[in-house]
Amino acid sequence: MSDLPMTSGHGAFAKWERYTFGQRMLRYALWFFCIWAIVQSVRYIEVIPEFLYDAPEQMGDMLGRMWPIDWAYFQPDVFQGLMETLHMATLGTVLSLFLAMPLGVMVATNITKSKTLNFIARVLLLASRSVNSLVWAMLFVAIFGPGPLAGTFAIALRSVGFVGKLIGEALEQTPKGSIEALQAAGASPFAQLWYGYWPQIKPAFWSVALLRWDINVRESGVLGLVGAGGIGVVLNTCIDLFQWDRVALVLVTVLAVVAIAEIVVLQIRKRVL
Repeated sequence: MSDLPMTSGHGAFAKWERYTFGQRMLRYALWFFCIWAIVQSVRYIEVIPEFLYDAPEQMGDMLGRMWPIDWAYFQPDVFQGLMETLHMATLGTVLSLFLAMPLGVMVATNITKSKTLNFIARVLLLASRSVNSLVWAMLFVAIFGPGPLAGTFAIALRSVGFVGKLIGEALEQTPKGSIEALQAAGASPFAQLWYGYWPQIKPAFWSVALLRWDINVRESGVLGLVGAGGIGVVLNTCIDLFQWDRVALVLVTVLAVVAIAEIVVLQIRKRVL
């Protein structure tokens, strides 16, 4: 009880207080900083009251133009864009797994003892996570031109950082018992990885792979807005032509695919992993 902040009172009794004076001042300073940051943000984005007041009417008008949905547009344009999106997400996820595995091994300090390799792997994984998939897509569109190839590489490089980080953490948390037994038997480093580490991280690996594929299905749907293929190209075309009934069809299709992908991944993780 001696560590609790207290103030002296009259007589033999002391008054207990939750925070010291310094802690209270720090909390007040943090609250002031948060309020100041919010005010500055509102001033910076320059909210125009006329547009804000008119927003509900404009939203209602746009929703009215979306109904009825143009279901006839699903074949072949939306369906083709949807298949392209799923192929991009799948191929990008597979490519990211191949790239993330060696980086995950390099970043695991219990496997790779070189601090230089650890640092290089961490920098590469951090760079992958720091750049948004849309930015990667814009870069690859400039390199490969518009199309699903740019979107596939964008998804892959965006996913490497997350997958590699999680694989590295799983490797570092692996129990050492079986590894020490393999080392005592004279197993090679590759044999230690294959027979010691891999069986223990395999459930986590496949769980991460499925989760990342689920995320990539969602992200690949918007890469077409910058010309990187997929259903986003169809969505962007419909918006540019003010075809709101077809925009609604694309949005409903994306929502349905994301929901189905979520259910499939959940069932696989429950029944298989």
